[in-house]
Amino acid sequence: MITQLSLKNFKSHQSTRLSLSNLNILAGMNGTGKSSVFQALLLLRQSYLKNNLLAKGIDLNGLLCDIGVAKDAIYQYATHSLIELTLKTAHQKNYQWQFEYQEPTATFMRLLNPPESFDDLSLFGNDFQYLSAARLAPQKSYLKDTYQVEVLRQISYQKGLGEFVAHFLHYYAHEKMAFSNLKHPHCDSEELLDQTTVWLREMMPHVEIIVSENRSLNAFEIRYQFKSTQAGIVPTNEFKAENVGFGVSYVLPIIVVILSAKPGSLIMIENPEAHLHPKAQSKLIELMALAAQNGVQILVETHSDHIINGTLVAVKRDETHQGIAHNKVKIHYFHRSDSYHTTEVSNLPVLKGGQIKNPPTGFFDQIETDLETLMGF
Repeated sequence: MITQLSLKNFKSHQSTRLSLSNLNILAGMNGTGKSSVFQALLLLRQSYLKNNLLAKGIDLNGLLCDIGVAKDAIYQYATHSLIELTLKTAHQKNYQWQFEYQEPTATFMRLLNPPESFDDLSLFGNDFQYLSAARLAPQKSYLKDTYQVEVLRQISYQKGLGEFVAHFLHYYAHEKMAFSNLKHPHCDSEELLDQTTVWLREMMPHVEIIVSENRSLNAFEIRYQFKSTQAGIVPTNEFKAENVGFGVSYVLPIIVVILSAKPGSLIMIENPEAHLHPKAQSKLIELMALAAQNGVQILVETHSDHIINGTLVAVKRDETHQGIAHNKVKIHYFHRSDSYHTTEVSNLPVLKGGQIKNPPTGFFDQIETDLETLMGF
């Protein structure tokens, strides 16, 4: 597990240090550097997958993210020519990568003094999943990729789209979950497809997932059906994914990667709240918290107070052993300084019982501000 991430001279991060735990929430206004934290890790992974990270350098553009050119990657007011990315693990190991800024329009930056080995980091292995804010909308058909799904166990290959969700769910449908506490109380089965269906019903009641392979197209299809709890009421017809709400397609890959996670996995999710109503958001973060309690490391970038409040509720539920311990949660609030446009990060301690100590002004307080206006205060 990564316990600390440090960025120097990377985009708006002149010098940022994040303490990480199991469940990590990155919050703050737009343009304050949250996505850059994700991009730093994705740059390392995509360079590693191209066999460049060990001795050559870092690719600024690739299958996971695009930064542009070197001048886009380096902090505008940097006083030296090195970008530094440092990771510290629970085993007190430190891994540092230094990239030299030489040519402003270069799409590749050379590496200085690389770590000798870092294969033990989940960031570089198969127990890694990334889902971006640009997840796929409902599709007529979904890609098939035997190597990425069945060998590397990936739900996405390009930009965190989640493009293999149907193939992944079809192939691992009968695999049992690694963690018993993720088992939904309304489902006796511990298999992935069954548990995905019942957790999805928390977001869309009575839904049934039907995944099938279209061999003529070399692709997979997802359809949905709705079943009534009343006796004698027949199920609906099967609906194409395009004819069901966007929220279902956006949340489905998140549910799948959480339920299929293994011990020590690293999962990165941007804007899990996209297209979801408040109750669905709360249920989704409840599921993430249960996985994180088991040692899965999850990084979440969010703009939703329901995700924040759901996290705190999960900490409160730890009092009855149904949530996550407060010391396994980190909430970081990002803001930008007026001078030199530098990212600044405040760590907001989460206390037992689900309270945040001394939340700063601007931290999800808009509802209170609006209510004060409406009530004439």
